[in-house]
Amino acid sequence: MTRRRVAPLRIVRKAPKCRIMSTVDAAATNSSPNLLPAATTIGTVTLRVADADRSLRWYGDMLGMELIDRTEERIALGAGGEAFLFLDVRPGAPARIEETTGLYHVAILVPDRAALGGVLARIARANVRLGASDHKVSEALYIWDPDNNGLEIYRDRPRDQWHWDGKTVRMATDPLDLQNLVADGLNAGTDRTSMPKGTRIGHVHLQVGDLAEAQKFYCDVLGFERTAGRHGALFVSAGGYHHHLGLNVWHSLNAPPPAEDAAGLMEFEIIVPDRAALTAAQARLEAAGFKTAGDAGSLRALDPWQIPFRLRVAGAG
Repeated sequence: MTRRRVAPLRIVRKAPKCRIMSTVDAAATNSSPNLLPAATTIGTVTLRVADADRSLRWYGDMLGMELIDRTEERIALGAGGEAFLFLDVRPGAPARIEETTGLYHVAILVPDRAALGGVLARIARANVRLGASDHKVSEALYIWDPDNNGLEIYRDRPRDQWHWDGKTVRMATDPLDLQNLVADGLNAGTDRTSMPKGTRIGHVHLQVGDLAEAQKFYCDVLGFERTAGRHGALFVSAGGYHHHLGLNVWHSLNAPPPAEDAAGLMEFEIIVPDRAALTAAQARLEAAGFKTAGDAGSLRALDPWQIPFRLRVAGAG
């Protein structure tokens, strides 16, 4: 196939600190026998923004997300009729501050390379700051919305192309061939269409106050397994995924939480396959002294840095 020629792309800003994803010395694994099931995934994410129309232009017109529903205070965005990102609208909310705990980025997983190339073409036309990396397990773009909420848009390579050293997955931060990627999108025409059906949240990356405490909570209590980590970051997952959660202290070591009215992460979901998994996770949380609240299909809790999350059984409302 002849590739359409494109003008050279300029990376305005590199993905911050992503070189730390090197996993050479990440041999430690989860010591808890109480693991989340292999079918565990990340569900929806809710971010706070200050201006509804501005955010719709950015997420919809530029990135190609589909508007699923809109009220005065809440916007539902997604792909193929399925919402995966909610925007909590609070007019005048101050932008997210880096030197706090909470959001680092929300990672949107597209189903193939052509879709990622289409997103890249849209971003290039809009001339917004951009970071990009080849992580061996995936190819990723990094951007920041008008409220300084971090986003990653990425595609996974097939799992049979991932390489493991025991329970540690090999990742890196290599240069990404942007010209080749954007040409894939332009040739497929994905720069002129919405994000395709099957696009979803792949992982969430959090800023925490202490890595040892983060591993204790997210692995020993909640039930993820550590898959990688080095120099101020660790990565955890269920079922052998490269990571469902990233956790770092690059800007947040012993930092305070964000202001209550600020932009940032309002909640993220962890989806478990059945009620038994939810009950077991609830028991672990409460035994460790963490309060939970919910119903038969879901529960809400806060991590040690007051970051809100929801555990939900797949299919439950």
